[in-house]
Amino acid sequence: MRPPTIRDVAERAGVSKSLVSLVLRGSDQVRPEKRRAVLAAVEELGYRPNAAARSLSERRTRTVGVLLNDMRNPWFVELLDGLNSRLHDAGLRMLLADGHLNRRLGEDLTRTFTDLRVDGLIAVGTLPPSEALRQAAARVPTVVAGAREPELPAVDIVANDDEHGARLATEHLIGLGHRRIAHIAGQGVVGALRRRSFETVMREHGLEDSASVEQGDLTEEGGYRAAVRLLSARQRPTAVFAFNDIACVGALSAAEELGLRVPRDLSLVGYDNTYLSRLRHLWLTTVDNGSHDVGRRAAGRLLDRIADPARPAELVLTTPALEVRGTTSGPSA
Repeated sequence: MRPPTIRDVAERAGVSKSLVSLVLRGSDQVRPEKRRAVLAAVEELGYRPNAAARSLSERRTRTVGVLLNDMRNPWFVELLDGLNSRLHDAGLRMLLADGHLNRRLGEDLTRTFTDLRVDGLIAVGTLPPSEALRQAAARVPTVVAGAREPELPAVDIVANDDEHGARLATEHLIGLGHRRIAHIAGQGVVGALRRRSFETVMREHGLEDSASVEQGDLTEEGGYRAAVRLLSARQRPTAVFAFNDIACVGALSAAEELGLRVPRDLSLVGYDNTYLSRLRHLWLTTVDNGSHDVGRRAAGRLLDRIADPARPAELVLTTPALEVRGTTSGPSA
């Protein structure tokens, strides 16, 4: 039995093929009763549009390439949810590629996206400089989400206000009475912004001499190693602000191994408010960077850029908030 065609749908609904096409494209130029008749016919016949044929006729694929810095990072989950919900509302679908895997294999899937003729491209997280990405951004509407780099011509950036978020975390610990506070730093522009804000706040409170910084690598292992170095010092900190929740979990493991109880002996603050921070046996105090909102806004910016590729590039920042949970308290006597 042959599959139903658009002609079959038109005959069942008693309308023209062109009107069926308008309904399937989501046009608002169709009267409600005609739209209902077409959708009912589609459902009754089990009609599925030919995506390839539609792409040829419209010269669009209705797909968006999403290149993730590292798919293993739980922070991306809510960002992708916000991204996908907004794109889905606009009739677009996501194609995902893992930048971490790309680097391991020595490939650049950005070219695959351009070969597939995606309607737009979104780079999520801090990605290393890539000539392929630069070339793609010159040909395809592109947005950077959740990071401040790479900076490319005519590419919008949608990210969290990292300096304000780091200020919230640091002032929270100072407000609890902590004076010896350490920071496990991240990498790239975002890492530099959070570190600079931490150091600025400590200096504003006259605590620059009791502030310490250890470099991490955004992983649990990196957070663990950095925390071991900090907590093994003669004058160990009473509080640690980690670059992200994953590094904070590593710091929590280090504290437990060294016999320190959190938060009585050591307070910990993470960043990102990932699902890890909300696990009951972790229950991390953390900075909520509005990742779902970042995703929705990034999708909105991409839709704007698809509609007007020549519009000036913009930097859009979402406002973070502090989520106080079970890993912070005042320093013990």
